Amino acid sequence: MTVTQPAPVPAPVPAPASPPPLAARARSIGGSPVRDILAVTARPEVINFAGGLPAPELFDADGIAAAYRAVLAEAPARALQYSTTEGEPALRAALAERTSARGLATAPDDLMVTTGSQQALSLLSTALLEPGDTVLVESPCYLAALQAFGLAGARVVAVPGDEHGLDPEALEELVLRERPKLLYTVPTFQNPTGRTLPAARRAAVAEVAARCGLWIVEDDPYGELRFEGERVPWIAAQPGAEDRTVLLGSFSKIMAPGLRLGWLRAPGELRRACVVAKQAADLHTPTLNQLAAARYLADRDLDAHVARVAGAYGVRRDAMLAGLTDALPAGSTWTRPEGGMFLWARLPERYDTTALLPEVVGHDVAYVPGAPFYAGEPDRATLRLCFVTQTPEEIAEGLRRLGEALRARR
Repeated sequence: MTVTQPAPVPAPVPAPASPPPLAARARSIGGSPVRDILAVTARPEVINFAGGLPAPELFDADGIAAAYRAVLAEAPARALQYSTTEGEPALRAALAERTSARGLATAPDDLMVTTGSQQALSLLSTALLEPGDTVLVESPCYLAALQAFGLAGARVVAVPGDEHGLDPEALEELVLRERPKLLYTVPTFQNPTGRTLPAARRAAVAEVAARCGLWIVEDDPYGELRFEGERVPWIAAQPGAEDRTVLLGSFSKIMAPGLRLGWLRAPGELRRACVVAKQAADLHTPTLNQLAAARYLADRDLDAHVARVAGAYGVRRDAMLAGLTDALPAGSTWTRPEGGMFLWARLPERYDTTALLPEVVGHDVAYVPGAPFYAGEPDRATLRLCFVTQTPEEIAEGLRRLGEALRARR
């Protein structure tokens, strides 16, 4: 008699274990609403006032292309090789000269080149902030700065202000009470409001920082885009601010954002800490882009180019201001920037611009709701409009659509 052995029962396969969770800071910080809106409104028929995009038809594409060709023809090995973390000497020398000419004596070694000024915010957060440290910001504040400080685990507190910017007396009260590490500000043509902090307040901010002990991070991506009024000196140039102010600059708004070239000017110890942080982040900003920018500055008149761009932007601002009265409901208010790229509007209290946005996009126009720009309780009736990306004719049509969408909601 043959005995058949039963087939062995396979052992159960254990379920794979889940990978460890993301860091708490990555889970707690959302994405950029501006980037999300740009993705939703990518349809060509949408007139998009949401993005902070320079006008591409105003780029000096021929001049930039010529600079790249010259660098690749004359020094290809260097242009395609690794570079120093601090940045290419030729570019830092040119930037130092431009900064000095604008009233802030600067040596090349005072500067560090970054991959866009946004990277400078990340490097400063790494160099200065421990989780739980307090950072003071404007209200409202540049959205990507809130993201950078949030990812560093900082506690972000808004400084009260008015239509002219932050209030130095309120700043001092918060410094004494909260003991923050730094104040972040965009004092000239601020994003998102377009407002400019007056000279007297800049001096007062520098005095508070010197007396109470505070780093100031002065972000100036828009300052050269002035189309009316007189230039206001940097906070970094105020007495008492020399050893505690970091000045950030960028080619994104005055040359082209695709170059991803920014820089920071900082006191020695902090700048060296940022160099170490950058070594860990990306080693250095692309050599080719740096050398091409330096060549452009040597061969072309960037100031003349910026003047042409600012002139065009002034015409576009005027077109937006001309159409707002008909587009926005009675009782609305808005800023009148003297330069930059943005203006800020507030609708009557009953409006929630976040809730309204899908309906507005249905009319093939878009804005950025104001709520994400607040570190504290948001004003939900606010919105940001970018006036530089479209022509005056497109701005007029976009505002007509916006008015139509808002009237349909009343």
